Amino acid sequence: MPHIGRTLPRPAAASPVPVPAPWAQGALPGRVAIISASVGAGHDGAAAELARRLRNDGLAVDRFDLLDLLPVRLGQAVQEIYHRMLVRAPWAYQRIYSSTERAGGGGRVAQTLLRSAEERVLRALPPDIGAVVSTYPGASRVLGDLRLDGRLTVPVLTYLTDFSVHPLWVADGVDVHLAVHAVPAHQARAAGARDVRMCGPVTDPRFRPGTRQDRDQGRAAFGLPEKTPLALLVAGSWGVGPVRQVAQELRDCGAAVPVVVCGRNDALAARLRADGIEHVFGWVDDMPALMHAADVLVQNAGGLTSLEAFAAGLPVANYRCIPGHGLTNAAALDEAGAAVWIRNADDLKEVLCDLIDGSLGQQQREVGLDLFARAPGEGPAAEIARLCFSGISPQSSAPPSRHHCRPLARRRLALRPRVTTAALAGAVWACAVGTGFATTHDAPDLVHTIGHSLDLDDLSPGHRSEGHHS
Repeated sequence: MPHIGRTLPRPAAASPVPVPAPWAQGALPGRVAIISASVGAGHDGAAAELARRLRNDGLAVDRFDLLDLLPVRLGQAVQEIYHRMLVRAPWAYQRIYSSTERAGGGGRVAQTLLRSAEERVLRALPPDIGAVVSTYPGASRVLGDLRLDGRLTVPVLTYLTDFSVHPLWVADGVDVHLAVHAVPAHQARAAGARDVRMCGPVTDPRFRPGTRQDRDQGRAAFGLPEKTPLALLVAGSWGVGPVRQVAQELRDCGAAVPVVVCGRNDALAARLRADGIEHVFGWVDDMPALMHAADVLVQNAGGLTSLEAFAAGLPVANYRCIPGHGLTNAAALDEAGAAVWIRNADDLKEVLCDLIDGSLGQQQREVGLDLFARAPGEGPAAEIARLCFSGISPQSSAPPSRHHCRPLARRRLALRPRVTTAALAGAVWACAVGTGFATTHDAPDLVHTIGHSLDLDDLSPGHRSEGHHS
C-alpha cells in the first residue's frame, strides 16, 4: 500500500564503499528484518536510516510495513482512522491514548488485530534472518508474542523512536529496547522493559551543523530573506495540529518570520497562503538545507523531525502540541533539556528570541549535538548488528496473566480464522465509521465507546470509576 508520507529526504548520492565494521571481520553476511508502519512518517524514517546504516556495514536488510501484513487490507483502515483522528478529531486521539496508557497497553480489538498479523509476519521473514527490529509499537507486540511462544528464535529489538515511551512500546518477549536518551530509557524500564540500552538516535547524515555558507545557500534556494530571523514551523508529514494559529502567532509576535512546511496537506498550504503567510511549502525533499536556513524549529509532535534538528544544530521549541504523543514528547524533551516546551502564548516571543540569539539556544544546541556523540562502532545499528551475529537467549519467563492465557485464544483463532477476520474487519470498520461520525458531529461519547473497545483494562473497578480524561 502506498505510504502517506515520510520525513526523511530522498537518498543522498552514493558514497564510497564503507569499510566493514570490526565486529564483522571474517563473519558471514548477516540479515536483519526491520518492521515499521506507515502511520505518519517517523517510524518509517527511523527504519530507513537504520537500514541504510546496516547495509553500509555489510548486512542484508529486509523492510516490512506492519499495515501491509494485516489481513483483508485492515492496515488501510487503521491508517485512515489514525489520520482522521489526528487531523479532524484530536480530542478523540487523546482519549484513546490516555485510556491505553492507563491500561498499560492496547485492548481487545488491538490485541486481536495484532494477533491476526502473526502468521503473516512469520511467513514474510526470510529463513536466514539473524535479528528482527521494530520501530513501531504494534510490531513490537507481534514480534514479542512470537518470541515468547518460541515461533521466532532470533533476537527481537525495539528501537524507541520517541523521547516519551507509551506502554504499548514495551512488549513482553522483546529482548532489547534501544533508547535515544536516558529519559526514554528510564521510561521504558518503568514500563517493564528488561534490557534497555541507550544508543543514541539515527538520522540521515546530511542533517549536520551548517556553516554560514550553508545558511546563505539554503535561504537562496528556498527564496527566503537573507538576514531576517526565521522560525521553521513543521507539523509532520500530515500537517496536523493548529498550524494556522501558530503561524499567525509567530508572524505577529515579531521574533522571527514563519517558514511553514505542510507536508502532504495541500489544503493547509492553501489556507496559510490565503492567511497571508508568505513562506509556505508543501512536501520538502531537501529538509537539511531548509534547517540550515532557519534559526529555530517550532514543532508540535516531538518525533523524528526533532532529532533531525538536533543533528543540524537547530534549537527546538515545542508549542501547541498535538494530543497524545505530542504532549508526552514535549514533556520528555523538556525534561532532557533538549527542547523547550512553550506552554503559554505570552512567552512565545521571549523564548524564541532566547533560542535564536541567547544562552538558551546555545545550551540546547550543545545538548542536541551531544546525542550524536558516539564513538565508531557504537549506536543503534551497531548494537543491532552485534546481536544479529551473537544472538541472545529468549526471556525465560513472562507474566502469567498474558503468556499463559494466550494459547487458548490462539487455538480459537486458528479454528475460526475466517469468522475471526470478518469480525475483526467489522470492528475496525465500525471504528472508522464511528470516528468519521465523531469528526463531523463532535460526539465525545461515541469515541468514549470506541476507546472502551481498545482498552482491555478499562472495565476493571479502578478504571470504571475514573472514566476517560483528556
